[in-house]
Amino acid sequence: MPYDEVADEIAGDEEHLVADAPGTWTDVPLGDALPALSKLSPDDIRLALPAPGDPRGLPVHGPFTGAALIAGEAVVARGLGFIPEVRSHTSGSGVTFETVLWRVYPLPDAPLPAGDPTAAEAEADLSAALAEATAALTRLDVAQWRPELAGALAALRRPDSGIDLPPGFDPRARRVFARASVLDRVLVLAEHAAPGGAVNGYEAQQRDAALRPLTTACRRALVAACNSPLRPE
Repeated sequence: MPYDEVADEIAGDEEHLVADAPGTWTDVPLGDALPALSKLSPDDIRLALPAPGDPRGLPVHGPFTGAALIAGEAVVARGLGFIPEVRSHTSGSGVTFETVLWRVYPLPDAPLPAGDPTAAEAEADLSAALAEATAALTRLDVAQWRPELAGALAALRRPDSGIDLPPGFDPRARRVFARASVLDRVLVLAEHAAPGGAVNGYEAQQRDAALRPLTTACRRALVAACNSPLRPE
C-alpha cells in the first residue's frame, strides 16, 4: 500500500502531523514522515499498549519509554519510536475539533526484548478472562444496574463486528483483533459511565476488580493481533 494511502487510512477525517521526524525541521503531515520507515520490514514496526506495571514492547529505559507509559500507546520501529498526542482546538466560531501530533523519538537500533504473546495465546487468555469477568459480573447482578454493559458484553458473541485488520494478516489474528476491538469499546463504556445511585462503593470496587484482568487481556490481544507476522500476498 502506498504511503499516502497508509496515512489516509490512519488519519481518516482527522489532521495528523509528525514532530521531530528524521530530515525535517518543523511539523509535517503524516504522509511526509512515513517514508522514514521505507527500509524496514513490516514485522519491524510494532504496536505497544503499555500500562503502569506492564511496559512490555518498550525499550528498557529512556525518554521514549516514559512518554509511552504516560500515553498508553506507541509505535516502535527499529531505530524510531512514535507516540501520538491528541490535541483539542477551538475555532474562532466556537467549533471544537481535534488533531493528532505524532512525536518521534530516536531509539537504539536493536531488536526489542521478546515478550508479546502469540495471537493463539492471546485468544486463549482473552476467552478465559472474558468467561471469568462475565461470571463475576453475573454474581454482582450487573445487568440490573448497568443494562447497557450487559448488552455490550453480549455483542462479543456475534461473529462479525465489522472491524478488521488490513490484508496480510492470518484469520486468527483478524478474529482476535475484531473481538478485542469490540471488547475495548465495552470496557471504555464501563470505565466512563458511572453506575447509578443504587450501587454502593463496595459494589463499584467489585465491578472494577472483575473487569481489570479483562482489560489487561484485551490490551494484550490487540497488541498480539497487530504484531502478528504478515503473510506474503
